[in-house]
Amino acid sequence: MWTCPKCGRTFKRQEQSHYCGKAPETVDEYIAGQPEEVQGYLKEIREAICTALPEAEERISWSMPTFWKEHNIIQFAGFKNHVGLYPGPEAVRKFSERLKDYKTSKGTIQLPYSRPVPVKLVSDIARWCYETGNHP
Repeated sequence: MWTCPKCGRTFKRQEQSHYCGKAPETVDEYIAGQPEEVQGYLKEIREAICTALPEAEERISWSMPTFWKEHNIIQFAGFKNHVGLYPGPEAVRKFSERLKDYKTSKGTIQLPYSRPVPVKLVSDIARWCYETGNHP
């Protein structure tokens, strides 16, 4: 068992990634709570998804920004070295050729802060998730 030194929560895995403190209530609050140097990156991802999904509602679910329209469509979250984009496993398979330069796992894409936001790719994935009903 591991206890986070910041928030005191206990986890099975050592150094478990999690959100410390009170969960944000809005996407603006979520982004404002992230380190200043990555807020612009998060805003770009948000804008790419908002542009692709103007009909979707922004929510916080599982303490991370979520785009919703009758179901969760896509989510993202900031981490130390990357943004995790969560479109679900079908999207990762569908876009595998375009994702070959990114680290992926089942349903997750890591977008490192050291590279520009792949705006078109993020938009295309978000739109595909919405149109096909494939979602996390």
